[in-house]
Amino acid sequence: MGKPNGFLDYQRQARPERDPVKRIEDWKVYTLHLDEKELKQQGARCMDCGVPTCHTGTMLNGMTSGCPVHHLIPEWNDLVYQGQWKEALKCEHERNNFPEFTGMACPAPCEGSCVLGINEPPVAIRSIELEIIEKGFKEGWVKPEPPDIRTDKKVAVIGSGPAGLACSAQLNKAGHNVTVFERHDRVGGLLTYGIPEMKLPYYVVERRVNLLKAEGITFVTNTEIGKDYPMSTLQSEFDAVILCGGATKPRDLQVEGRELKGIHYAMDFLHANTKSLLDSKLENGDYISAKDKDVIVIGGGDTGTDCLATSVRHKCKSLTQFDIYEKKGDVRPDDNPWPQWPVIHRVEYGQKEAAAIFGEDPRAYAVMTTKFVGDENGHVKEVHTIDVETTMSEDGRRVRKEIPGTEKVWPAQLVLLAIGFSGPEEGFLQNLAVERDERSNVKAEYETYKTNIKGIFAAGDMRRGQSLIVWAINEGRGAARECDRYLMGETRLP
Repeated sequence: MGKPNGFLDYQRQARPERDPVKRIEDWKVYTLHLDEKELKQQGARCMDCGVPTCHTGTMLNGMTSGCPVHHLIPEWNDLVYQGQWKEALKCEHERNNFPEFTGMACPAPCEGSCVLGINEPPVAIRSIELEIIEKGFKEGWVKPEPPDIRTDKKVAVIGSGPAGLACSAQLNKAGHNVTVFERHDRVGGLLTYGIPEMKLPYYVVERRVNLLKAEGITFVTNTEIGKDYPMSTLQSEFDAVILCGGATKPRDLQVEGRELKGIHYAMDFLHANTKSLLDSKLENGDYISAKDKDVIVIGGGDTGTDCLATSVRHKCKSLTQFDIYEKKGDVRPDDNPWPQWPVIHRVEYGQKEAAAIFGEDPRAYAVMTTKFVGDENGHVKEVHTIDVETTMSEDGRRVRKEIPGTEKVWPAQLVLLAIGFSGPEEGFLQNLAVERDERSNVKAEYETYKTNIKGIFAAGDMRRGQSLIVWAINEGRGAARECDRYLMGETRLP
């Protein structure tokens, strides 16, 4: 590497954040940029570790370790240190079609498995990744690259999330005629309507989609397969179909009072907010407002954090996030060794914002909801909880024990359920004779992506279940490769 002792000379510096009190007054990106000198120093921290694990992309103890798209991380870190930004961009695009998406919204499992991270803060990989692609756009290096030769093959991709976009980009590179079907009015899937503007702005998605259009990909929006466009017609008109519809069926909380008004799935809350924001800057009022309400977010993951950040910007009255697990420690526990994803306490952007406004971290740990209570109009007014202790049984199942005497009542006029997803929505799958696995996902082997129906492939969350953006890109690229092999008898796609 360019500076073998860089990790000794420089401290980790990720992208700085805007002041939480100020940034909640708008919907702009909450992070700032590092300057070129700082980025070179961060690239210099990559320590020529010999056997890098940042790009392994494996599952360890049920969690992702390293980068699933096998990013050439040490290579582009060194190129940034050397000031060779254009070469770094080429290196970055070799494995990842959309480094701007992962640079903004990926939890960075690459950093969790960084060798330097064994006993020092890891390399700021995600920050460097994002700045490379942003510099590429700024300098005009990122341009449409349509294929030189077209085949006569037509491929339909259902879903325009990260898996569908990656799949369509790769198939288009192979020269096939690709049409992407999206049921919503804008392209991007959960990139657009599942991740808030301050975390992943729509202009970033739209900028890439416009490039894909210029390269020859056709996007058909406001079209739901099975409803607006029969699946049988799709199969007859296209040589292959790839299912990338995601796993967007929300997991419900079946407790007393669930039918009350004011209790919503997190994605309904986030989707409506983003659509109204993009359509009218929230002026049309067509969204679920948290203004002046006591808000309870049930679920301790990233989606719950996004609900916090959105509610704060609505000017909610109070804000609490329930996490059913106990508060984690600041260092790895003994049963969570490197290079596993570090299971430690983190304070994300939404929690920082809530703490800046209300004076404390909004999370309540080891709390389980027991019932909802409504007012005379059938609207939720209270959430009842009890503290729980979670242990593991001999067969590896989680067992939760309620702790008597810890019952509590919380005021709430808005409750947001952010407890994950249970699989793909039925939609067109209901009438399609495609095999499903025990979790209701479309059944297709990893690395082959073939369903039981000839010419139909599946990739991303629809195949593997709820997962990371970077896994969706991995699977979209893989499904494109196998579809190309099916269509042509061989493939040159990676």
